[in-house]
Amino acid sequence: MTQCKARIILHSSTSLELVFGDITSVKTDAIVNAANANLMHAGGVAAAISHKGGPIIQEESRRWIKEHGQVHAVSPAVTQAGDLPARYVIHTVGPVWGEGEEDAKLATAVNAVLNTAEALGLEGMTLPAISTGIFGFPKRQAANTILAAIDAYCSDNPLSTLQKIQIVIIDEATLKPFLAAFIDRWPESVELK
Repeated sequence: MTQCKARIILHSSTSLELVFGDITSVKTDAIVNAANANLMHAGGVAAAISHKGGPIIQEESRRWIKEHGQVHAVSPAVTQAGDLPARYVIHTVGPVWGEGEEDAKLATAVNAVLNTAEALGLEGMTLPAISTGIFGFPKRQAANTILAAIDAYCSDNPLSTLQKIQIVIIDEATLKPFLAAFIDRWPESVELK
């Protein structure tokens, strides 16, 4: 079950929503997987996506690595979504806190998945709180970076096919800083109780 917590229309065309729930149950064109560079989906969001989507996700991930090499923030991988209620999984690698230039790397990862969704002609995509789990990125700082990257993308691409972008958060400890950052950035947004 998902529950929208805040919503804004960006640059007169794209709806951005902050949602409390499980990313693996959201019906959308693509979900974003916060992956490792080798696409071994062993923990966190990646494990949940691979488990619920079925073996096709890991099989296609292995094939991607064999054909293209490691995944980086600037070049996401795309696989089928298997049993998930989405068409695709876009796999990106966010920064590990402490490696340096984390904000720029996170913004690059978000921009790259948005560009990938656009290249696929998608209307909707759903992201998790990239890098805030085992990669240790401070949640409020990640929220500010992710929201700014989405806002900049929508401003720079007013004719984008993307009509609905969701950030789906599964836990209260992450939801609170993301909601605070959302409302601070867009005080005119609709906060839903």
